[in-house]
Amino acid sequence: MSAGGLGEAIAERLAAVDARVRQACERAGRAREEVRILAVSKRHPPGAIRAAYAAGQRDFGENYVQELDEKAAALADLDGLRLRFIGHLQRNKARVLVRRGCSVDTVDSERLALELDRLATREGRRVEVLLQVNIDREAQKAGIDPDQVPGLCARVAQLPGLELRGLMAIPAPAEEPEAMRPAFRRLAQLGQQLGLPELSMGMSDDLEVAVEEGATMVRVGTAIFGPRS
Repeated sequence: MSAGGLGEAIAERLAAVDARVRQACERAGRAREEVRILAVSKRHPPGAIRAAYAAGQRDFGENYVQELDEKAAALADLDGLRLRFIGHLQRNKARVLVRRGCSVDTVDSERLALELDRLATREGRRVEVLLQVNIDREAQKAGIDPDQVPGLCARVAQLPGLELRGLMAIPAPAEEPEAMRPAFRRLAQLGQQLGLPELSMGMSDDLEVAVEEGATMVRVGTAIFGPRS
């Protein structure tokens, strides 16, 4: 596909996702401005991000530190571009994200929080973070147990190099989006109890249910960029 054709396709898909979010907000009695679309751009080339940026998108999610680093360098000319790290983060790679000024949406331990705080303080930065919650307590999934969230939240709130904004979760998969509603609702209730404004939950197939249950950020990849190569 030519660059022009790619740009048109991405703009059309982005508009379709925006319409889905808008309709979900209307059903829930929420303002459209309450929900951000996080375009998951992992394994898509910088040109695809440029196309989405040209269509008005500003928030992008990456799962791999090296890929994010390379894209941040290639796209440094895009004013207002915001990169968020949404993959599992090893502490020895945290330095790259701090240097790039990226948000980290997958903080799932005090050890990782302390390392990010140490690096951020040394760099004179403040890193925005979300706590990743294993909302359905799946043995194979990253994230902290819901019962442990208040304690980690209190600890992270004391770290001067971090700005704790909210919670992120990926519920257990289900055949029907409606089946995700209880998990989304539990995460929203937990965020409300802790006074946290951000809720990153919901993806391409279930974003409407997530928005209806209070998501402030939905993570959408294929529905914007198409299949990954």
